[in-house]
Amino acid sequence: MYLIFCFFVFGSIIVAILPKASVNVLTSILHPVTFILYCALLCIFICYSQADLLHLLTFVFLVSELSSFSLQNWNRHMILASYQLHRRILSSFLPENLPTFYHNSTYCAHLGQKPSPEDELEERYLLDSITWPGPPAPSTPTVLRQTSDPVHSLFAILPSNEGREWHVGDQLEALVQMHDFQGRPKHYGGDFLVARLHSPELRAGVAGKVLDHKNGFYSALFPLLWVGSAWVEITLVHPSEAITVLRRLREERPDRVFFKSLFRLGFLSETTVCNMCLPPDQQPLCNYTDLYTGEPWYCYKPKMLSCDTRINHAKGGYLKHLITNKEALLFQSGVNIKIQIHASGPERINVLPQRKDKINEESSSIKPDPVSPSGYYYEDMWRPLNGFTMRQFSESSAIIQCLKNKVVNMYGDSTVRQWFEYFIGLVPELKKFNLHSPKNVGPFMAVDSTHNILLKYRCHGPPIRFSTVMSNELRYISNELDGLSGGPNTVVVLSIWAHFSTFPVEVYIRRLRHIRRALVRLLDRAPGTHVVIRSANLQALDQEVSLYNSDWYSLQLDEVLRAMFKGMNVLLVDAWQMSLAHHLPHALHPPPVIVKNMIDMLLSYVCPEKKKSQQT
Repeated sequence: MYLIFCFFVFGSIIVAILPKASVNVLTSILHPVTFILYCALLCIFICYSQADLLHLLTFVFLVSELSSFSLQNWNRHMILASYQLHRRILSSFLPENLPTFYHNSTYCAHLGQKPSPEDELEERYLLDSITWPGPPAPSTPTVLRQTSDPVHSLFAILPSNEGREWHVGDQLEALVQMHDFQGRPKHYGGDFLVARLHSPELRAGVAGKVLDHKNGFYSALFPLLWVGSAWVEITLVHPSEAITVLRRLREERPDRVFFKSLFRLGFLSETTVCNMCLPPDQQPLCNYTDLYTGEPWYCYKPKMLSCDTRINHAKGGYLKHLITNKEALLFQSGVNIKIQIHASGPERINVLPQRKDKINEESSSIKPDPVSPSGYYYEDMWRPLNGFTMRQFSESSAIIQCLKNKVVNMYGDSTVRQWFEYFIGLVPELKKFNLHSPKNVGPFMAVDSTHNILLKYRCHGPPIRFSTVMSNELRYISNELDGLSGGPNTVVVLSIWAHFSTFPVEVYIRRLRHIRRALVRLLDRAPGTHVVIRSANLQALDQEVSLYNSDWYSLQLDEVLRAMFKGMNVLLVDAWQMSLAHHLPHALHPPPVIVKNMIDMLLSYVCPEKKKSQQT
C-alpha cells in the first residue's frame, strides 16, 4: 500500500506541474488513473536507472506542448518537440574543444590512393629538393636572445673583378652575416631571407637568389640588367628557429585550419567538423573521397542525419594556442618577421652600360651557378628573360581582339579569381552572368556575345577556405579538365597553392599529380589548348598569418609546382618573382599594376606577336 501511495504522489506531482490543457489532452487519450500511474512509473524509472533529469524534462516538455496541438498531429509534433529539446539540452554538454587530432606526421600525408613506385620515387625526389637546413638540436630550449636578429645582422656588397665598377651583364654579390640579439655571430644556417635589386627612379626591380652557406653567412646574387642606380635590399622573413616551428606545425597540426559542413533534411539540420584527415576512432565518419582521383575528404557523421544530406562546405576557423609563449617570441611583427637587414657600407651601386668586349667570367667570389631570374621590372613593366615576348594589353579593344571566339576556363583559389575580376573591370563588353553564386566564392561566368567570348571561374576542390560553397559545386580541377574538349580556342588557367599551406607537402604533391595527368590527357587529345599556371606569391605577414600561410610554406609549395610541371607545354606565370621584384608591399592579392603584368603575360601567350614576314 505504501508503494502504491508513493506512485500516486509522484504521478500527482507531474500532473501538477503540467499545463491544464496538456493534462486534458492526455486524459482524453488515457484513463486519468492510468495516466497518473504512468507518470509515477516514469519517476521511479528515472530514480532507479541512475538517469539524469533529461528524461523527465523531455517528458514534461512533450506533454506541455500538447496544449496547442490537435490529436491528429500528435505523432508529428511529438517527434519534433523531442528532437528540439534533445538538441537544446545536449548542446550545453558538448565539449568546447575540437576532437584531439592524431599527432602523426605520416597519417595525413599518406591518405588516398596508394602511389605507384614511380610516384613514390618522384615524391622522394621532390621532398629532398626542398629540404631546409635548420639549427642544431638544442640541449636546452631556445631563447629569443640566441636567435637571428635582423637589426644586429649586416650585409656588404662585394667588389667586382674590376673593383667597384659594374656593367650591365655582370653579376652582383652581397654577403650577409647573421647575428643574434646579443650581437654574436650565428654559426648555422636555415634563416629565410629574400633579396631584390631595385631602382626607385627607374621603377625597376629584379629578384635575387639567396645561397645559404649553413654557417651564418649567406650570399645574395643579382644580375645587372639596367643602366643607372641599383639598390640592394635584403629581408629576413623568418629566423631559422621560427622555421623549425613552422615545419613542426605543418607535419603535426594539419587541423589548425578546420572546416565544417551543414547537413539538412526537412526541418532537421546539423553542422559537423570536416577535414582531409580526421581520427577514425573518435566518431563515425562520412567519407567523401573522390571516386575518380581518390582525393580524401571526411566529415564527422551527424548524430541524427545520414551522410548524403550534406548541403555545403565552409571554413570553420583557425585553431589558437598552437605554440608556446617562448615560440611566440619568434613571430613578432616589427622584430623578426619581414625586417630589412642594413648594409655595413654602401647599399647602392651605379651600373654602367655593357662592355663591348664582355668577358664571360663570373664576378662572384664563390663562383655559383649563373643567376637566371624569370624576368625583371623596368618602368613598372615586366620583361621576361626566358625568350618570351611580352606584349602590352592596356586597352579593352586589344583584349577583346585576343580573346575573340575563345573560352577561358579559370580554376583555383582567390588569386586566380582576381584575374577574372580584372577582366570584368577592364573590359566593359564582358557582362557577368548572374549564376546566383555566393560573393567571392563562385562559380562565376562572363559573356561577350558580340565577340563570342566566354570567361569562367570555379574554385578548386577541398581543402578550400571559402565562406560557404554548396556541396554540388565542389569540383576537383583534374575532373573538370577531363570534361574539356580543348583546342586552339580553349584557354585553361590554374592557380592552386594558398589553401594547402597547412598540410604536409605530400598532400600537395598528390593533388598536383592528378592535375598533371589530366593536363597530359587534355594536351594529348587537343594539342592546341593554351594552359597557363600561376605560381604562388609573397604576402603580408604577422604572427597569426605566419602560422597558417607563411611565405616559407608558399615557397616550398612553389618549388614543388615548378618541378612537377617543368618540361610541359604550359606557361608558368612567375607570381613569386613578380611580387618579390616589385616595390609595392607584399599582399596575398597583389596590387593592380602587378596583376596587369600577369594578365599581359597570359594574353601574350594566347596571342603571340606575329612575326614579320622575311624579306625575299
